[in-house]
Amino acid sequence: MLTCTDLSFSYDSQKSFSFPSFSCEKGEPLLILGKSGTGKTTLLHLLALLLKPTKGSIKINGHELASLTPKEATQMRANHVGIIYQKPHFVSSLNVLDNLLLANYLADQKQSIEQAQKLSDNLGISNLLDKKTNLLSGGEQQRVSIARALMNNPDVILADEPTSNLDDENCDKVILLLENQSKNIGAALVIVTHDQRLKDNFKNIITL
Repeated sequence: MLTCTDLSFSYDSQKSFSFPSFSCEKGEPLLILGKSGTGKTTLLHLLALLLKPTKGSIKINGHELASLTPKEATQMRANHVGIIYQKPHFVSSLNVLDNLLLANYLADQKQSIEQAQKLSDNLGISNLLDKKTNLLSGGEQQRVSIARALMNNPDVILADEPTSNLDDENCDKVILLLENQSKNIGAALVIVTHDQRLKDNFKNIITL
């Protein structure tokens, strides 16, 4: 599903990163661990097609992504990559339902209230659809972020530090949610974090 080979990226001559090759199959979770400064955010932005690698290959379903134009990368990201950011970045003037439907709109897909309702039921947030996002608790915002990332049935789900601010109980709940939802839609799940608690939850781990 997702394959990365010999990836590297340079911000300038003084700051560059090289990453190990890896792959992540359909419905499979991958944990990428690393301390501050090891390039976790850079790698996430490469996988999300927000940065272009200096060299190396990124493939989703066998399609090479590193050579895409900015317009092609935007369309690929919208349709095939779901991103759960550390901060939710909602449109505050819209309610929860419209924030979810916005993901369809930005991908030039039909806005699916049915998909939004299904994901909301699965994530226990169906009672929040009419609420403005700034009225939600942190945990509720996180579940809405997960639902938004899944609205277009992505091939790859990227989660940026999804547990770093959570206690142990809620940490386990969020990881279980992410794993279950990725399996439900058959997506590769990549979690990028410095949270060492997650090591016991994953077999497939890369340490930067």
